[in-house]
Amino acid sequence: MKWRKGAKEGRIVAGGYGEGKNLNQLSYPQGVIVDAFGQIYVADCNNHRVMRWYEGKQKGEIVVGGDGQGNQSNQLNRPRGLSFDDEGNLYIADCHNHRILKFEIIL
Repeated sequence: MKWRKGAKEGRIVAGGYGEGKNLNQLSYPQGVIVDAFGQIYVADCNNHRVMRWYEGKQKGEIVVGGDGQGNQSNQLNRPRGLSFDDEGNLYIADCHNHRILKFEIIL
């Protein structure tokens, strides 16, 4: 949800179509971060993926994970925290794999 000054209610900017694994759904979202371009990144914990949402779009896209739960380089296991560095690299706290992963994000 996005909260504007003086607003009395928020509006949904990611998910909102119930729990699930479709591109318009999330399952226990944990970490949220917005990049310099206003794109919203969500750690979709129970779907073992990180999603990117463009404002105004009903569906997100998978940017990391989405290949099932696991510990391979293309898999996540309950991602939680997200952060960007000054060069735009995305860092993911891959909770149940006990690791922090770094990804170069292509826009």
